[in-house]
Amino acid sequence: MKAKKTLGTLLIAVIGGMIAVFIYAKVFSKHQRVIATFNQPVSFANMPAGIDPANFNFILASQKSVEAVVHVKTESTQETYNPLLEFFYGDQYRSTQPVVGFGSGVIISDDGYIVTNNHVIEGSNKVYVTLNDKREFEAKLIGRDPSTDLALLKIKGSDFHFVKWGDSDSLQVGEWVLAVGNPFNLTSSVTAGIVSAKGKNIGIIRDQYRMESFIQTDAAVNRGNSGGALVDIQGNLVGITTAIISPSGGYAGISFAVPVAIVRKVVADLIEYGVVQRAILGVNIQDINSELAKEKGLDKIEGVYITDVRPEGAAAAAGIEAGDVIISINGAKVNSSGELQEQVSRYRPNDKISVQVKRKGKVKQIEVLLRNLQGKTSYLTPELTNDILGAKFEVANDTEKTKLGIANGVKVIELKAGKLRAEGVKEGFIITQVNNKPIYNVDELDKIVKNTRGGIYIEGIYPNGIIHYYAFGLK
Repeated sequence: MKAKKTLGTLLIAVIGGMIAVFIYAKVFSKHQRVIATFNQPVSFANMPAGIDPANFNFILASQKSVEAVVHVKTESTQETYNPLLEFFYGDQYRSTQPVVGFGSGVIISDDGYIVTNNHVIEGSNKVYVTLNDKREFEAKLIGRDPSTDLALLKIKGSDFHFVKWGDSDSLQVGEWVLAVGNPFNLTSSVTAGIVSAKGKNIGIIRDQYRMESFIQTDAAVNRGNSGGALVDIQGNLVGITTAIISPSGGYAGISFAVPVAIVRKVVADLIEYGVVQRAILGVNIQDINSELAKEKGLDKIEGVYITDVRPEGAAAAAGIEAGDVIISINGAKVNSSGELQEQVSRYRPNDKISVQVKRKGKVKQIEVLLRNLQGKTSYLTPELTNDILGAKFEVANDTEKTKLGIANGVKVIELKAGKLRAEGVKEGFIITQVNNKPIYNVDELDKIVKNTRGGIYIEGIYPNGIIHYYAFGLK
């Protein structure tokens, strides 16, 4: 009797359990399926069009870019001297020793044009590039632009693998990018990261007319990556890797690249004109923060504040004034000095742009006819001086003048066969006087050389502080 009772109780429990499961499935199963589902497709922020999230990787971008990134080796000489021995015995104890440098470069056309950083090849006598397939070429320097830290090389041949131009304007913060280069001489290395910021001005370029509007990324970059490629995940070039910020000299999570929008303009100018046709507004500017906005009585933190307008500049001629706030260039918003410089750098002298400014709370649209560095609307051409003296020049920057204790000077930045090389002049020499006349810019040097019949007497100084004099005939 007791066994029957126990069996009945168990049967009732089983039937009750089945009823509970049935009711739970009918009432709560819909909610349970959502919570327990793990096979939903994963989505990615800023995923470029045409990329299948299920098959997302960096293989295609790596394959398209690795073959076009080259190893750059430079050869130069460094002069050593003993000041004490030279004081007593002259310069007979001077000696030179070879110096080898390394970096990266990016092939941008099938006929062998290569972009790299100016600081990679600066001061070199010879430049060699090694392709990913181990072929080595001696490269010709087509031109360089210290203001953007870019240089253009050329190797002989055809059908080279090259990277296609990308679009740095549409690149978004948070988007994946790859850095391709040769860190520590490890050829064809690829690292991945995201765009951390855009329009960064970090003050690393020392040229007087520096133009910085870097793409900041967290892709791992080390020494040797300079001049390498920053590509999007479709393998298109969006920047040229240029710098890192690091207390130790190694990678510390931040790297910077020149946007391809700037690179394309520099490359086009160097190929077509032999010199960059740089247009400038002729203003001194300052980023706006809450402190400046309060000090100047600005109603909003936006745009770039003009602290001063150069009398001979394009902005002054168009009616732009000190105290104006530049909001946009041809409709493109600018909120930092880097963004403003990047927008203006796309144009050439004699181009017209529409500048939107805010003056005392009112917005104005002003048409500006851009001018070159000399305050003219004409294009610059490689000076006749380059052919006669066999050199290219640039104005010595403020840092160099302060360090050497000089008030003016024009620096020799590139030497080829000509008068200066024949006389023993080295790159880096700063010409301060020619025929006892002070030289402040390349135009003045050019004018003296063109108008001189007979001899040239040059006074100048080397980066190590040694003053030299050179004299030679032009005919």
